[in-house]
Amino acid sequence: MEFDWNNPPFECESSLTPRDIEESFEDPFAVKLMPDSSRFGVQARFFNLGKSASGLGVISIYRTNGKLIRVIQARAFTPEEQFFYQRKLNQVLAQ
Repeated sequence: MEFDWNNPPFECESSLTPRDIEESFEDPFAVKLMPDSSRFGVQARFFNLGKSASGLGVISIYRTNGKLIRVIQARAFTPEEQFFYQRKLNQVLAQ
């Protein structure tokens, strides 16, 4: 999968790099969500919650054409997102 980093529409936080974002998409336990809001659905935006190789939790809003991913916004997990990710991870590992 390739990423479009030309003129990203956001500034990375100081603790977050484009590599962290890319690695979060490669996380085998990443949670990919489709929007349930018509606002996001019309614009075909998706959500990814995953961890980088260093263990940093990253949530990204992105769009894709199936070949190229364009990250619209990305930031580190909030405590609630960390809890959600961990709960989903525990469910997968318990199966």
